[in-house]
Amino acid sequence: MTRRERTVDVLVIGARERPRSARLVPGTRPPGVYATGELQQAVHLHRQRIGTRAVVIGNEPVSRAATDTLRVAGLDVVAVVTDQPPSRLTAPVRPRDRPPLLTHATVTALTGRARLTGVQLRHHDGRTTTLHCDTVVFTGDWIPDHELARRGAIARDPGTRGPAYDAACRTTRAGVFAVGNPLHGVESAGVAAAEGRAVAAPVLRHLVAEAWPTGRPAVAVDHPLRWVAPNLVGPGAHAPLRGRFSVRTSRRLHAPLLVVRQDGRVLHRQRLLLPVEPGRPFHLRADWLDRVDPHGAAVRIAVR
Repeated sequence: MTRRERTVDVLVIGARERPRSARLVPGTRPPGVYATGELQQAVHLHRQRIGTRAVVIGNEPVSRAATDTLRVAGLDVVAVVTDQPPSRLTAPVRPRDRPPLLTHATVTALTGRARLTGVQLRHHDGRTTTLHCDTVVFTGDWIPDHELARRGAIARDPGTRGPAYDAACRTTRAGVFAVGNPLHGVESAGVAAAEGRAVAAPVLRHLVAEAWPTGRPAVAVDHPLRWVAPNLVGPGAHAPLRGRFSVRTSRRLHAPLLVVRQDGRVLHRQRLLLPVEPGRPFHLRADWLDRVDPHGAAVRIAVR
């Protein structure tokens, strides 16, 4: 009798930006409304003429890339708009090559039919304004491309909205691994490539002999944290591929104390010395994983 050969699949399906319609921004869809990827294709691939005055929505690293692309195309970027409050990441004196950053502002509507004519904003104090422009770029607010995972009946994490996975990049479906941006928001291409190389070792262990784990405790977060990745605790991996957990928050936290608990037991405490900001990952050490009860309840991460 011959032994049945094992096979594996590795999901490297990426993520996409949430479009205007999914952000529930009212208005028509006139020419001049882009996501970052659409903008970069139009400018760098198709050499299209975009417009003259632009507004960028979002204040993430990709927002700066969108701003640079607009300037390459010859547009005047009149403002970058974010619904987040000012932070230490907002320079007290704006560099001359950077557009104004409008914080605590929400997009309420787009105006124009034959062509975009403006972006309506509501400020935190109730004021409303209109930025006159013919181009707007919605950046960030990433959504994992999870269609394949959903069709494959792979459980998804409610925080990241991508496949649930453990430190060895194993999903909840036997033989299916996942790496890259569907798991933890958008990181650089270098980070995704490093994860792709590192997952080779867990894949080889599974192909040779390693059984697929079941019943792994989840790793979850309490408000104001948004999500943590990895988000399952599995055997055979004492640390995530990059040796740490990635965490995101929904609001700015000043030198937070992170407390990791399971079934009332404190597994780990870690004080971060610097503030953490929405839209940017911060990191939690993974040296508490060997203290997790594999048969216990979910592990929870809270801020104190």
